[in-house]
Amino acid sequence: MANEQQDQALFINPIDADKITEIPHLLPYAHHRGSVMIEPIDRGKVKGRAMAAMYEQTDMHLDQIRRQIELLAQQANAIRDRMEISEQIYLAEMGFEPIIGKNYHLYLRKNGNHVLSLVAPQEWGKKMPYEFVASVKLLSDHTWEIV
Repeated sequence: MANEQQDQALFINPIDADKITEIPHLLPYAHHRGSVMIEPIDRGKVKGRAMAAMYEQTDMHLDQIRRQIELLAQQANAIRDRMEISEQIYLAEMGFEPIIGKNYHLYLRKNGNHVLSLVAPQEWGKKMPYEFVASVKLLSDHTWEIV
């Protein structure tokens, strides 16, 4: 035993005690050449990627909502146009009762009054007595659509 103590006293460990550990699995860095490289998380990079993804997603959703708004605006304009032509037709002279789903023709007289007619512009012959405004169709909600 005395010989062992003497050998331990003479043995000098070439590894610096400050550079080794009893718990290498808790080190924030690789402790030997074969270890997996451990890199600290770059929080700025992670946040930057997350922000870029968030902006991309919100831009995509806002673009989708913009397209829906444009479609709704087009539909509203079409309804307004139907309402305006319907007002003109219901204020126009008509000598018949229009049937839903049939096409008719709206004309403007020289005195400024509108006339709804069964006669198409090409059916008048060489001389049309009125100025042609539009061909229209009566819809089931009693509004008129320009065809």
